[in-house]
Amino acid sequence: MRQKYQADRQHRSKWERFLSKIKLTIDDKLVEAESGSMVIQAADSVGIYIPRFCYHEKLSIAANCRMCLVEVEKAVKPLPACATPVTDGMVVKTSSQIAIEAQKGTMEFLLINHPLDCPVCDQGGECPLQDQALGYGDGVSRFNEAKRVVNNPDIGALIQTEMTRCIHCTRCVRFGQEVAGLMEFGAIGRGEDMKITTFMEASIDSEVSGNVIDLCPVGALTSKPYRFSARSWEMSNQGLVSPHDCLGSNMIAQSVAGEVKRVLPGHNEEVNECWLSDRDRFSYEAVNSDDRLVQPLIRRGDRMEEATWKDALTQAAAILKETINKTGGQSIGALCTPTATLEEFYLLQKLMRGVGSSNIDHRLRQQDFRDDAVAPLFPGSQIAVSDIPRASSALLVGCNLRKELPLVAIRVRQMVQNGGSVASLNPLRYDANFAISHEYVVEPNRMASTLAGIVVRMAEIGNCDAPFEITSLVNTTSDQDAINAIAQLLLRDPNSAFVMLGQVAVNDPTASSLRAMASWLATSFGVRVITLSDANSVAGWIAGCLPHREAGGKSADILGNNALEMSTGTLSGCVLYGLEPDLDYSAPGSLAETLTKAETVVSFSVFRSAVPPQADVALPLASFTENSGSYVNFEGRVQFSNAAVLPRGEARPGWKILRVLGNLLRLDGFDYVAVEDIAREIPIDSAVMLQNSSDLSYVGRAEGCGAVGDLEDSIFLRVCDVPLYSVDPTVRRAVSLQKTKDNIPTSVGLSPNRCEQLGFKPGHVATFRSLSGSVQLPIYPDARVLDNCAYIPAGRVETVSLGASQTVWLDLNS
Repeated sequence: MRQKYQADRQHRSKWERFLSKIKLTIDDKLVEAESGSMVIQAADSVGIYIPRFCYHEKLSIAANCRMCLVEVEKAVKPLPACATPVTDGMVVKTSSQIAIEAQKGTMEFLLINHPLDCPVCDQGGECPLQDQALGYGDGVSRFNEAKRVVNNPDIGALIQTEMTRCIHCTRCVRFGQEVAGLMEFGAIGRGEDMKITTFMEASIDSEVSGNVIDLCPVGALTSKPYRFSARSWEMSNQGLVSPHDCLGSNMIAQSVAGEVKRVLPGHNEEVNECWLSDRDRFSYEAVNSDDRLVQPLIRRGDRMEEATWKDALTQAAAILKETINKTGGQSIGALCTPTATLEEFYLLQKLMRGVGSSNIDHRLRQQDFRDDAVAPLFPGSQIAVSDIPRASSALLVGCNLRKELPLVAIRVRQMVQNGGSVASLNPLRYDANFAISHEYVVEPNRMASTLAGIVVRMAEIGNCDAPFEITSLVNTTSDQDAINAIAQLLLRDPNSAFVMLGQVAVNDPTASSLRAMASWLATSFGVRVITLSDANSVAGWIAGCLPHREAGGKSADILGNNALEMSTGTLSGCVLYGLEPDLDYSAPGSLAETLTKAETVVSFSVFRSAVPPQADVALPLASFTENSGSYVNFEGRVQFSNAAVLPRGEARPGWKILRVLGNLLRLDGFDYVAVEDIAREIPIDSAVMLQNSSDLSYVGRAEGCGAVGDLEDSIFLRVCDVPLYSVDPTVRRAVSLQKTKDNIPTSVGLSPNRCEQLGFKPGHVATFRSLSGSVQLPIYPDARVLDNCAYIPAGRVETVSLGASQTVWLDLNS
């Protein structure tokens, strides 16, 4: 009922909503409320508090707890404010004797079975039940019977259960069913036998499961990593911005004695609403990891030894100068993690260009750079995140949205609930938490030709001509019914439709073609384009951390090598900023060879094990909780994140290290006092909107993007993405996240049909080879995979040897 109300409400004009305003009186105060809203919403709008447990503004109305009972004039009994619609002339009393007695009676019943756990409960000090028991409960209990006891199921590494405390408000149940799209909690039994539990006593596997911790009003569901580590009143709070994806979720880091104890969502309706993904919520564990690099290291002989900052920076500057003097500035290259701040991106590129090199890039997994010259200011979104629920249709291309951006997936789910439709074009049958009207699964090297077919069909329906560059890509063997259905879907209302290019599309060898075709749709039909880049990549574009662009989108005077070219060329010196070369780079084998041949390797790293063995100097970086700086999400929204705690050990914020290194290299313009000074120097125009490029000169038939015939039994097309909890060095070291179902042991997924043909039983270990190397991995049947494909994830230690190869060979003798 509430979902339908919200959908109708969103589509009403402001004038209609003005006319639908009605007047009522709450506690002798005249209140204007929208027709169809509930009494509790009207009271909240004017600051009148009504106690509640089950009501939440983002969830449907359940009226389970009855704590919000109020007196309504002419009603025969107290009514629940959360489930009573407002009417014109209604008179409501929230603190009359009748209302107070009803609320006190409800509280007495709620406390009958509740244990006296407050001294040992993690919810203590911030518990709604605790607060309302003080306000509405009696000092002495009249209940003399035995209390009910409920067993605590183990539901995974993230959530601790104490179900005896549960008051059956069903917030957790409704969140899974309505918001997350995965109903994992449910109520079983009746009366005093009722309990909230998971089906089949399974673990909670949703990528946004941690939100039930915030929703639970009584301490029945608490954070397992945080358990018994601190008290709410002793912690200090600091707002942060998530560095792990391109949404830039707002967070609150809570710390004690300089150590982050937990992370909570920061409320921002324009970005993450009041939710937070598990990746953002629990990644802080890595900040306290024993693997932190807390002291500068210098190579002495065959060993890396601890050194002072003075010695380490002097050594780094000296060896860089020596290499530059010997082979020139263009022989130096820098690779930067996409999780860096805007200020770090800017200073790194300023330092590199100051020594005469444009070999700098942060697009570590990208393989196609053909459209660099005509790319917009940054790859982002032409539609605000908050407007996604109002879109009419969407096409997801190479996008596992539920895992890439869990909170954006929630927005798309809202779109579907509001009547929108979603189609997908992927190399794998990705799980989604929203209904997909048309799902088209193709081989990875047919994504470009299939999208071309959709574009051409839209042009035919729209009575316009698609450019030859696009029509030449069309593969006539594609499923024409599916292509027509997707084209019709997008043309239903093209001005409120969007095409979303996900991680697989952005890192595809034909990514330039995919981007160009999406851009042509935007130019010709008004379809919006959303490009999901890595982490803070938008800031990297704006700051000029690119080989072809300087800060603010200015074309570089000297073109440098992109990330892929740097590993295949010859560099005399390498600067690695914040990345883990083996796991964050598309071709780790080639990069390792480049680092081995280089005379100078300077590594900036948060973690000790992320420092490559070829490093000459290792400089410890502050983590995202210890560093202040700006993040720019894929909308172009600039958000500043303040450090929550001091850096661990001798680690320092990256901008400070780069500033001193710039001074030691005798470069001009490195005299910043505060991080804000750097931001003011970067030419950012927040009013600049992302512009389409309709240049189709780079749309062509890239190698291997045509039709796919029958392959030999031993040859497979590799479907490759980066798993949810392997996206960056910090997430990979978050212990609790690594214990979840999303971090299952690395394996190869083949279609059940191919497993049967090859005689492979689940768990059979086989050897797969590529042009880069070989791996031995267990094989499991995976119904998401096409017959001639193999799903082998990237970002895992076990698959490093395969590199970025699109084709793998199975050793049938293994």
